[in-house]
Amino acid sequence: MTKEIIQTSKAPKAIGTYSQAVKVDRTVYLSGQIPLVPETMTIIDGDITAQITQVFDNLKAVAEAAGGDLSDIVKLNVFLTDLSNFLLVNEIMGLYFQEPYPARAAIGVAALPKNVGVEMDGVMFLKVQEYSAS
Repeated sequence: MTKEIIQTSKAPKAIGTYSQAVKVDRTVYLSGQIPLVPETMTIIDGDITAQITQVFDNLKAVAEAAGGDLSDIVKLNVFLTDLSNFLLVNEIMGLYFQEPYPARAAIGVAALPKNVGVEMDGVMFLKVQEYSAS
């Protein structure tokens, strides 16, 4: 078993005692992402649509740093302070994912860090890399 800590400046740095992701062999555990803009570490300006989009952008950056992409996510957890925004999550998720979609849970919560409206985490399973001699 090999374990690797994943870190990228293209996603918000960890603001606590955790890593952006941990890779164990071909499985990657993505920590929760909130709508922080990586360059400023501030919450993105705008409504919940902007927040959801920023969270997907942050997950994408960490997935790529781990050697994969969003299509490698097999389980996605979505935490919302207002479940009426679930339709927006579906709409925006459709811009980032294609079928077959990952397994997913949507959970209504009372509050999230920094008073944001959405947080997401996930699990990725990386494809076997094929190398060709050139």
